[in-house]
Amino acid sequence: MESKNTIMEIINFLTMFMPVTLSKRLVSIILLAIGIESSKVAEMAGFCDKTVKKIQIKLNNGDIKSLLKIGGGGRKSKTVDVEEEIINEINNNQYHSRRQIADMIFERHGIRISITSIGDLLKKKKLNA
Repeated sequence: MESKNTIMEIINFLTMFMPVTLSKRLVSIILLAIGIESSKVAEMAGFCDKTVKKIQIKLNNGDIKSLLKIGGGGRKSKTVDVEEEIINEINNNQYHSRRQIADMIFERHGIRISITSIGDLLKKKKLNA
């Protein structure tokens, strides 16, 4: 149990320099490379067994570069092409709710967007509504 705590401290330290998932992956790579079985690695690093087995397969295939890759996943935002127009509209007019902003986006751009996504956009652009 003590080694698990030490591993978690190392992961927490590494998160100052890289994302959590990459920190866990890096520690998992090292533990697998020194011969610790995948179920123990999963427990210590905080991954599921399936994830650690996938890491092990990539290690065995020599595909270490792909294991150290950061990001690249996820869907492109619906509003990415019109974000600046939306922000200008929000800044130049009075909107009292996120629902009003969502309605404006649909009226002007034909894009349906959730209230949560509006909140994410406002947070990203450091705006309030």
